[in-house]
Amino acid sequence: QVQLVESGGGLVQAGGSLRLSCVYSGSSFAIPAMAWYRQAPGKERDLAARISSGGTTTYADSVKGRFTISRDNRKSTVYLQMNSLKPEDTAVYYCAKVSGRFYWGQGTQVTVSS
Repeated sequence: QVQLVESGGGLVQAGGSLRLSCVYSGSSFAIPAMAWYRQAPGKERDLAARISSGGTTTYADSVKGRFTISRDNRKSTVYLQMNSLKPEDTAVYYCAKVSGRFYWGQGTQVTVSS
């Protein structure tokens, strides 16, 4: 049973920072590829950042240079460091296991006030 538990969302002013965490368990992949998606109100869920089992990272153009995805394999945890936040970053952020079958976390709300 794959489980993904996110934490770290909240309310922050524009220009501020937040760090999201996602603890995963139950994967048949020892080090699965992981990703952070986000869904703003009335919009589709889009990829924000992805990290491979080997640590290769990719980012959406809208977050490149501001967000950093990383992982601690010993803790089975993936992080999303978000800096220089903008109001348009407001969304529910979902952690996802993207190796093999997709699994989603429950989501964590990030709200950026102007």
